[in-house]
Amino acid sequence: MLTKATIDRVVAAALDEDAPWGDLTSEYLIVETATARADLVAREAGVFSGADVFAAAFRLTDPFIDVEQIVEDGEFFEKGAVLAVVSGPARGVLTAERIGLNFVQRMSGIATLTSRYVAEVAHTGARIADTRKTTPGLRAFERHAVVNGGGHNHRFSLSDAVMAKDNHLAVLAHKGVSVTAALQGAIARLPHTTHVEVEVDRLEQIEPVLAAGIGTIMLDNFSLDDLRAGVAQIAGRATIEASGGVTLDTVRAIAETGVDVISVGALTHSARALDLGLNVRISAEG
Repeated sequence: MLTKATIDRVVAAALDEDAPWGDLTSEYLIVETATARADLVAREAGVFSGADVFAAAFRLTDPFIDVEQIVEDGEFFEKGAVLAVVSGPARGVLTAERIGLNFVQRMSGIATLTSRYVAEVAHTGARIADTRKTTPGLRAFERHAVVNGGGHNHRFSLSDAVMAKDNHLAVLAHKGVSVTAALQGAIARLPHTTHVEVEVDRLEQIEPVLAAGIGTIMLDNFSLDDLRAGVAQIAGRATIEASGGVTLDTVRAIAETGVDVISVGALTHSARALDLGLNVRISAEG
């Protein structure tokens, strides 16, 4: 969940990085009494995300700046649409402009890309989920954008769920430990509310994992034929997640194999920032 506290902490750090000792250009070129009105304009179509983050960039710079949101998070917009209107002291508007844009362009890009993946699988029962392949420090922002695009969030952090991946299984195998026994031992010690997921990369790994009674099994980098075989073999005994190299060109066929979840790292690590601009008009007062 993207909270006000998280927004303020991250945005304040970004503003401090961008203007650690003030905005020299605005302070020396723009008179203190000048006011500005600026339109956040879409230069391409997309799905909006980051309304509160965009507003925070201006609010934290100058509390006298007002941001009127025209389009809300999760809404689709066309090229040329006005998404928000910013008004207030010109120096503050100009100082916060780039940080506000950086966040809203990034988040709207993620939301837009996510919506395309969701559209590709809409005729199936599969849901599109993100991964932990997020920008360090911006996970809450990027995860929020995924939801705005119609996707779902995976575990937020390593502290949220047990997820045994290939390297965990490799360590167990090296030590000669039974995967089934190791998982059963972990489940016995865990709180009953903790979800357990295990990643496998071969069909023969499925049964030993299912025997432990796990909740979700991830079929990683499986071919379409092996995905279909895996779905048939698991037969509802666990939630089935497909992962690995998923693209817009392949996601439809993956969904049609019958998996429940498709996790896509590209939603956050490969999304292009959407082209949004802030058109500023300055007027001097006093």
